[in-house]
Amino acid sequence: MSQEFPERISTLIKTLPETPGVYQYFDDEGTLLYVGKAKNLKKRVSSYFTKEHDSGRLRIMVRKIRDIKTVKVNSELDALLLENNLIKNLKPRYNINLRDDKTYPWIILKHERFPRLFYTRKQIKDGSEYFGPYASGKLMHALLDLIRQLYPLRTCSYDLKKENIDKGKFRVCLEFHIGRCKAPCVGKQSETEYNQNIAEIRQIIKGDIGFALRDMKEKMHVAAEKYNFEEAEELKNKIETLSDYQSKSTIVHPSITNIDVVNIISDDKNAYIHYFQIINGSIIHAQTLELKKKIEESDEDMLLFGLIECRSRFGSKNKEILVPFIPEIEITDCEFVVPKIGDKKQLLDLCYKNALSYKQEREKQIALTNPERHTERIMEQMKKDLRMKEEPRRIEGFDNSNIQGNYAVSAMPVFIDGKPAKKEYRHFNVKTVEGPDDFATMKEIIHRRYSRVLQENLPMPQLIVIDGGKGQLGAAVDSLRELNLIGKVAVIGIAKRLEEIYFPGDPLPLYLDKRSETLKIIQQIRDEAHRFGITHHRNKRSRETFKTELNEIKGISDKTAEKLLIELKSVKNVKEASLEELEKAIGKAKAKLVFEFFLE
Repeated sequence: MSQEFPERISTLIKTLPETPGVYQYFDDEGTLLYVGKAKNLKKRVSSYFTKEHDSGRLRIMVRKIRDIKTVKVNSELDALLLENNLIKNLKPRYNINLRDDKTYPWIILKHERFPRLFYTRKQIKDGSEYFGPYASGKLMHALLDLIRQLYPLRTCSYDLKKENIDKGKFRVCLEFHIGRCKAPCVGKQSETEYNQNIAEIRQIIKGDIGFALRDMKEKMHVAAEKYNFEEAEELKNKIETLSDYQSKSTIVHPSITNIDVVNIISDDKNAYIHYFQIINGSIIHAQTLELKKKIEESDEDMLLFGLIECRSRFGSKNKEILVPFIPEIEITDCEFVVPKIGDKKQLLDLCYKNALSYKQEREKQIALTNPERHTERIMEQMKKDLRMKEEPRRIEGFDNSNIQGNYAVSAMPVFIDGKPAKKEYRHFNVKTVEGPDDFATMKEIIHRRYSRVLQENLPMPQLIVIDGGKGQLGAAVDSLRELNLIGKVAVIGIAKRLEEIYFPGDPLPLYLDKRSETLKIIQQIRDEAHRFGITHHRNKRSRETFKTELNEIKGISDKTAEKLLIELKSVKNVKEASLEELEKAIGKAKAKLVFEFFLE
């Protein structure tokens, strides 16, 4: 162990047990710095003080540790659960930060005679049943509305004790007259019938809509057999209402019954975890958690933290959990499954898409409310993706354009902080290359551009993007080497076919995720280079065409030809103009030369 750590830490580590547990780090003021889990406390805690850490934040935390406390538990799962609770309750400085402090609503079945059903944001230990919490208030209200359509329940807060009802203390209210309540307060509905409805409601809230449908169908057939057609019709309407709700809420295959699904997308600073709880083919709970990383936590740590949080929050007892990878820690009586094909794979992909969508929405919000933070995040991501030493705050791109070797031009768009800086765009006319030689053209343009940057002390880009594969990139690198810029500025090539990214000296390309912001910016630079180059190319080709045709006229200079085109707009109009029109534009003597030339 390094000598920079106090002797007390060394002694504590030597006495740690080699069992599963949770460890807590404290600074010299007794402030809790970090809570972690371990399947072997001694090995895990020792690793903090014996290994070199890449994260600067982690190195700072380790230097602050002055005391270690541990809690032994029976299993890795117990350690995971305890860690989760301690992090949420104590909020240590260097732990994952759960960006979710909302109070979610619950559906409550009140513990009373003739139970009421409503929603609440507070739980009271009075024997009542709570279902939820619901991440979507819209979903919860839709469920309550459905139940109220199916079952007439009381909404009053009367104390419906038997003696109170027998004494006739209550009167029917408007809810009875409009059919929303059967008035148990005056004995018009029995407690047995009411509680039977409550039992069915309980099943629906738990997601077992199939059970409720089967029960209603049986009752409907019994009513029909007894010629009680009014009751049968009422049950038929309820079945249709419930079936319609089921068709809208079921988005997975009916064979997929009770499972949890969790997926993750993460970057350097945050992780986004999406969770589904599925009961009888219906998604009854969906939740996205945003976790802020503190010391480069792994995706596995993040995924487990989010999974335990969601299962605890929604009271899930599902035994099958779909995941993108198998975590090392097992959950008792549960099986982790990584689906490869079929409906379960589609469900896992849907979970990923939800996490990605949430991440993109958050990034849009940040871009609008805090553009500087948005730019810093993108620059940091590009630096990481492209293996750069510094952020690519200034990027210059290059694309060549010619037609059969004629009118060769090159375009250079400039991006600053990931956005086009159009005032900085430049185009180049190729001077030394004859014929269609794209490699030689690229070499000439790169040399001319950066020799001028060096001579005039212009801003040097952090990244150069070449539109093309290995050949074009190699030509650019040759010029940069001649200018002694290799290692001082990063350069990459992007090939159009598969969007491969090539690095100098590396035969294997890099394939970035098609949804990656880094790739999108590189593609935008390439497209801008192409657009800007084509525009300049067309302008040059047009000028050259007009110039050649008018310059065939002896005695007509470039300046006169340009004046004619400005006045008459096109060569065709010049050809068709009368002598008087030409004289007005360029005078009698030159007008006569032009007029007689086109008469021949």
